[in-house]
Amino acid sequence: MKNRRLKLIILLSLILQGISKLYAQQENTVTGAVKSFNGQALQYATVSILKAADSTLVRGTICNEAGIYRFDHIPAGAYVIKASAVGYQAIWSMPFTTGADTGKTIPELLLAPLNNKLNTVTIIGTRPLVEQTSDRTIVNVANSILATGNSALDILERSPGVSVDKDDNISLKGKQGVNVMIDDKPTYLSATQLATLLRSTDGTTIQSIELISNPSAKYDAAGTSGIINIRLKKNKKKGTNGTLVLGAGYGLYYKDNEGISLNHQDGKLNVFGTFNRHDDQTAQNIDVNRVIAGNPPVTAYFKQHTFISGTGYNNSYRAGLDYNMTPKNTIGFLVNGYFNTEADENDDHNVIGSLQNVANSYQNTLSDINQHYRNFAVNLNDKFAIDTTGQELSVNLDYSRFNNMGLAGHVTYFYAPDGAATQVPSYLRTQAPSLINIRTAKADYTYPAGKSLKLEAGIKYSDVNTNNALNAQQAVTGGYINDTLLTNHFDYDEKIGAGYLNLNKFYKDLTLQAGLRTEYTSSTGTLLSGSRQRVKRSYIDFFPSLFISRTLSDKHEIGVSYSRRIDRPGYDNLNPFIYYVDQYTYQVGNPFLKPQYTSKFEFTYTYNKLINASLGYSHTTGVITELFVTKGDTSIDQTLNLNSQNFYNIDLNTTYTVAKWWTGNIDLTGFYTQVRSDTLLRGHLNNGKASFQLKTMQTFQLGKAVKAELITSYSSPSIMGIYTMKPYYGADAGISRSFAGNRMNLKLGVNDIFNTYHMIATANYQTDNIYFKQKGETRVARLTFTYNFGSSQVKTSDHSGGATDENGRVKGNN
Repeated sequence: MKNRRLKLIILLSLILQGISKLYAQQENTVTGAVKSFNGQALQYATVSILKAADSTLVRGTICNEAGIYRFDHIPAGAYVIKASAVGYQAIWSMPFTTGADTGKTIPELLLAPLNNKLNTVTIIGTRPLVEQTSDRTIVNVANSILATGNSALDILERSPGVSVDKDDNISLKGKQGVNVMIDDKPTYLSATQLATLLRSTDGTTIQSIELISNPSAKYDAAGTSGIINIRLKKNKKKGTNGTLVLGAGYGLYYKDNEGISLNHQDGKLNVFGTFNRHDDQTAQNIDVNRVIAGNPPVTAYFKQHTFISGTGYNNSYRAGLDYNMTPKNTIGFLVNGYFNTEADENDDHNVIGSLQNVANSYQNTLSDINQHYRNFAVNLNDKFAIDTTGQELSVNLDYSRFNNMGLAGHVTYFYAPDGAATQVPSYLRTQAPSLINIRTAKADYTYPAGKSLKLEAGIKYSDVNTNNALNAQQAVTGGYINDTLLTNHFDYDEKIGAGYLNLNKFYKDLTLQAGLRTEYTSSTGTLLSGSRQRVKRSYIDFFPSLFISRTLSDKHEIGVSYSRRIDRPGYDNLNPFIYYVDQYTYQVGNPFLKPQYTSKFEFTYTYNKLINASLGYSHTTGVITELFVTKGDTSIDQTLNLNSQNFYNIDLNTTYTVAKWWTGNIDLTGFYTQVRSDTLLRGHLNNGKASFQLKTMQTFQLGKAVKAELITSYSSPSIMGIYTMKPYYGADAGISRSFAGNRMNLKLGVNDIFNTYHMIATANYQTDNIYFKQKGETRVARLTFTYNFGSSQVKTSDHSGGATDENGRVKGNN
């Protein structure tokens, strides 16, 4: 296996070397440094190289931690360098020329502070709400009015090409299997646990959201539909400063949110911390109609309505420090987490009959469910710039701990059609503790091998342990006794070792990247009660990737890419526990689930940096899908591997300007999903459907201090496994007003103005005919006040923490 891996790496190197010889052109290197007047390196200053004749932009970049910039493969000619940084006056170099195959070093560029008084300067800069780069879409959440008062999950739902279904599964461009990261750290959480984390992340703490549909080998191979990276805000001011946020909202119930962030930066040390609290009372109605066909034509008919009233108290924190040991070496420490409590009261009515609309019996279940979530994570990172050419090494060590507890009490009353009790009530209480520990270590190395070749390499190791228990007791005369059928204890261990190699080759108008990632997975799932079942599995996978981009002219760019990716089963799906919903419906895990694999191809085209189009195809084998399997008059909700899924998509995205005060973005995603399986229990599945999603974001600058936003969306009918999703649409709007030299801001936002957001799904498979509708409290008005205090002097260093990956497949006990 080692020889095979070595051969693949050598083959990639030979391919790039061969292409280099075929496509070699004259190229030059331009380097230099940007500093302040006091000689301090201006880290992350923006540098552009322009044609001297007409100031036409040739290329742009940013300085590294040492204030060094570098431009490779610049054609021979006359140029000028422009450098700028927030809080400083822009500066231009003297014109210079480059010859054939030569390097050019520009004298240091010294930037003067604006007005020579940084601590009194008010800097106003606005980035568009949506930006498109060569490999990702960026949503600048920090600029959005609707971010305040909303959670990260709310904001994700309104991002281009993103959708969230009834079970909190996130899709990108119509396809599930997204790897969600925060500050380049994968979360390793399943849908439910991830939703808990995102609901605990206040929108005011988010800087931007990056949507990457086809990642390179540098990223974890998890995420068959791509990666969503949430970047949190970094304070860029020297001295002591902070932000205070106070908000209130109302839908069906009142809500409030508060937050404070503090930062102190002096010399080499930067210390920061944030705390956010969000109290939210919500409501939702769920309707499920289920017909089980048989002989006679209908065996059983269930009409179920559930009203859920919930109150959540969410608290999240984040604190850390960065220390510049030397101009080239920065170490960082970060601790973050949340402690949340959720209390739900469920009122469930279930009418049961042998014929549709004819009731034979009636059940009413009342439930009190209390959830306690605790998360603690710590990160230690070190970033070392080995030299000024871009060679660097970064190391990250991470530990995360999730400690959850679910306490529930259920009482079910049984009635005849005339309302008379048919049996004594049934009482059930459960305790569901869950403990997850995640440890990861990774190292990444970058080496510029000459003027136009860059090597990236890295290793990573993760160790995950989940320990879940479900304790259940049934009421009997005189007390409660243990229910052995429902009581279980499951332990799961998973270890993944990974390594990757990326080779990047640059030409005048062509960029090539070839990568290979390998991951070795070893897992053991053990049922510690009952059958004492144990499932062990180990496997090694290779994930190649290839990216080619070509600039045809000043207005036309094209690109093609290929990658192979994986989605491992969620920890909850592997857990063989039996969760009874009612006497006729229950959920059960599947410890024999296997990973699903996707091969993905994508073609991209960009016109004039404004219009972006992509055409993609992916083929997935072993598709992990939730299905209902019927046994008699009982339906079992279980997750299985299907044969395959073919997925086709086309995406059009453009940013436009109607007037100086009116800008917008339109994103149209069309996709066709085909799911098929010949190995399902007692059935054959071949389901396909064409669908599309349309989202618009518009910004209105109504004077210097007033801004408004309008976001609209529409999703057409689509399929998801055996389910057909009905269309849905909605609109959100907001307005903001700044005061006191932009230190104070007041924002009013309304989500789902017309109260149209809902989730409706139907399925007609085997003997089951299912109708599902979920309508939550989506129309909510929020008023938020923000106050920025302390020093406003812009700092010159900014360093973010490290990265982890494993939190994404954990599930809370909801």
